Amino acid sequence: MDRPVTTLFMLMSVDGKISTGAADELDVDQDFPQIAGLREGLHQYYEIEQTTDLWALNSGRVQAKLGVNTKEPPNKTPVSFVVIDNHHLNEHGIRYFCALSKQFVLITTNANHPAFHIEEDNFHIIYQEELSLRDALMRLRAEYGCERITVQTGGTLNGLFLREKLFDHVDIVVAPVLIGGKDTSTLIDGESLLSQGELSKLGVLKLQECVVLENSYLRLRYEVIR
Repeated sequence: MDRPVTTLFMLMSVDGKISTGAADELDVDQDFPQIAGLREGLHQYYEIEQTTDLWALNSGRVQAKLGVNTKEPPNKTPVSFVVIDNHHLNEHGIRYFCALSKQFVLITTNANHPAFHIEEDNFHIIYQEELSLRDALMRLRAEYGCERITVQTGGTLNGLFLREKLFDHVDIVVAPVLIGGKDTSTLIDGESLLSQGELSKLGVLKLQECVVLENSYLRLRYEVIR
């Protein structure tokens, strides 16, 4: 394979939501710890997250929601981070990831991104005039030795990965909650299919493991059928 093996790893509600609402200030990482019946088992998701791949792909929008543009610089980890971003991260956010990452790669189509003013030994930029996830993944493997990567982005980017057949595995932790809301992000958003001729764009899955966790949480692991 000329690209890394990819795994979509996410926390979602029973109805497939990956946020608690449509506003940017609403977020499961911030909100679930405040809700009785959810906070008790939430630690299991973060414990599983610590066992995922040593390369992680995120979106700038999600990371901005989590406050990386203002947080104090973190301690270095053995994980290399890849962030797809055009305008959500500022220079502080870029330096946050440089401090956090073994290697940090920014993928952007914005030639004026503030990241171009930053020079760090572990910081790299993949600039594309038009976003191509496949080409970016191929470069990650060829230029930076990325063999396996965990994808944790928002519903729109997850939708692009799905339609371009770039998911190999899906690993989902299901929280015991219904969120609702047609404008609230789901596991996979993006453009809907409009005809039976597009059914080949579906991601058909084969169940590998179903684990009943504590406090009514579930872990579902799938292989994507080619």
